[in-house]
Amino acid sequence: MGFTIGSSRGTKEVRSGSRRRGRMSECTAVAEYTGLWGWDAVPGARAAAGTRRCSCGEARCPAPGSHPLEFAAVVPAGATLDEVTDAWGEYPGAAVMLPAGRSFDVIEVAAEVGRRALVRLERMGLPLGPVTVTPDGRAQFFVAPGAAAELPQLLYRMGWDDADLDLRALGAGSFVTAPPSDRGGLGPVHWLRPPSLDTAGAPPQARLLLGTLAYVCHRFGLQEA
Repeated sequence: MGFTIGSSRGTKEVRSGSRRRGRMSECTAVAEYTGLWGWDAVPGARAAAGTRRCSCGEARCPAPGSHPLEFAAVVPAGATLDEVTDAWGEYPGAAVMLPAGRSFDVIEVAAEVGRRALVRLERMGLPLGPVTVTPDGRAQFFVAPGAAAELPQLLYRMGWDDADLDLRALGAGSFVTAPPSDRGGLGPVHWLRPPSLDTAGAPPQARLLLGTLAYVCHRFGLQEA
């Protein structure tokens, strides 16, 4: 998959100043998601550190700093740096949100469960996609689209359907905050396992990871009880 980061309209004059450099760095990061990894992106709201005030302006926002901006258009996979700059110029400083249900779904567990499971999965040699960890203590495993719809049946087949597991899947209609954007004013999201050209466009099927994730969730829950 190609990665177009250069200008499609010729060379531009780059102005000095930290604001300009910051904005170009921000747009370059978004263009990496769209151009290199082939993911859609959408500008998201921010929340001031230590507060619950959301940049969307809603006084009672139910998810401060962790949702797409209402009128922001999706920047599609394959967008160039020029296209990203045009789109993000309308929402400077916006968080980068990635829509689930298109190129990937997400299986989300507690951060410590995710770290322990990741060690097991790597040791077993199972295929893995990107994995993030959020400042509110969640690990998010990118898997093939369709996982959210299939999750109840998959858990049933594996015998985990009646277990009290801190595990959920995010699919169509859900959004995840992309590193290094801030989430909810709590701090940046980080990669536990960054994307690669082999995994970004073809994340693993959920069934390959779910047994291990469910087992570690269960064991961790017993320890915490």
